[in-house]
Amino acid sequence: MPGHEVGNDEYEQKQVNADPDGFDSQYLKIYYGKLFPYEEMFKWMSYANDGKHPACNQSYFGRREFSFTLDNDVYLRYKTFNSVSELESSIKEKCPVKIDIGPVYNVDPAKRHSYAQSGCFPEERELIFDIDMSDYDDVRYCCSGADVCLECWPLMTIAIKVIDTALRDDFGFNHILWVYSGRRGVHCWVCDVKARRYITRLTNELRAAIADYFRVYKGSENSHRKVSLMGPALHPFLARSYTEVLKDFFEKTLLSNQKIFSTAERYEKILDMIPDESVTSELRGKWQRTSNAKEDINVARWEQLKHLLQSGKQKMQGLRRCVEEIVFSYTYPRLDMEVSKHMNHLLKAPFCVHPKTGRVCVPIDPNRCEEFDPTAVPTLSTLIEELNNGDLRAEADNERDRTSLGKSIRFFQSSFLEPLVKSCKEDMISSYNAKLQQSKLQQSKNVLAAI
Repeated sequence: MPGHEVGNDEYEQKQVNADPDGFDSQYLKIYYGKLFPYEEMFKWMSYANDGKHPACNQSYFGRREFSFTLDNDVYLRYKTFNSVSELESSIKEKCPVKIDIGPVYNVDPAKRHSYAQSGCFPEERELIFDIDMSDYDDVRYCCSGADVCLECWPLMTIAIKVIDTALRDDFGFNHILWVYSGRRGVHCWVCDVKARRYITRLTNELRAAIADYFRVYKGSENSHRKVSLMGPALHPFLARSYTEVLKDFFEKTLLSNQKIFSTAERYEKILDMIPDESVTSELRGKWQRTSNAKEDINVARWEQLKHLLQSGKQKMQGLRRCVEEIVFSYTYPRLDMEVSKHMNHLLKAPFCVHPKTGRVCVPIDPNRCEEFDPTAVPTLSTLIEELNNGDLRAEADNERDRTSLGKSIRFFQSSFLEPLVKSCKEDMISSYNAKLQQSKLQQSKNVLAAI
């Protein structure tokens, strides 16, 4: 299956899922004809196998699965292409409303029926993550479902910061691409060779182990306590996430943005996470009394809860840990684990246009993710308008740079694609030279043995 893209009270925020302005097949044809970055996508998916070096695997790109979803709900899987021109021609002809990218197979998956005896199976796949805002519906009060606004979007920002830091610092990955899903979430592509190739060789189990490394949110919809932090101390990764990201975000942003203590219904959800009835009764009694304090009631009630749970008389480690568990329950990234675990899972391609919003799935800079505004990304209609006006960077060499999409493509090239291709070429040449040296050494041994 492809990666799925798959109570609103006093807030009056600009919502991301507003009806797309002028999304139609003619606009999409113009987008695919003039703006879609075919060359860059091909270079990425080739991983340096598009050159003339003898180590290049010329069949590599042709074994990559693509899928198209057409505007009449026709779903075309196992599409393969041998060149960038084939990819471009097919997209322009079919004009898909969605493009998904799958794994690289051992053989051309479009001809899989011809390999019934030997088998057709995924041979290489990026490590991918899918984070969807609808999975946070129990901790956000400004929106629900597909709706997203600038009050709840910071939850995605925090997810990027936590996951990106761990992937780089704890696992040593370098080539990581974050992409806005076009509506209510973010996608992550880990493209290092050890993520694509070596993890694949160790089956889905290692992918599952990496995904489980990030698993903290384990509760069901009906359980009050969705996070349980075991042991006398937090895992170093969780401790770092808590102290460097989650705690400050919860206290300085989420408390006031989502007003999570403002009503009895909301604070009762938090009291349900505390397993001591005497503590919950004392807090409930304080909060049921009318407060005339000028201080933000959400901040005041949180400080009362912290003081009571972390005071000296609370000897139980579990009660003291409740404060951390509440913060994790409201802020920690909620991953779609199945997307990350399985090699044959498809995920939406970057630079697609989301048909429900008209927004382009642009890359996000993880180093500046707090600046990303989902309501300000290029839309199909604005891009067409910019092409027609021609007044944005009129001196640009190509039409893409005359639009607001040009900045996103340049970031993709300079920050992700160029370092990735450079690394792939170095790995390819180094591996080739090592094999060549080994072959020469074996030949020398054979000659000496024959004398």
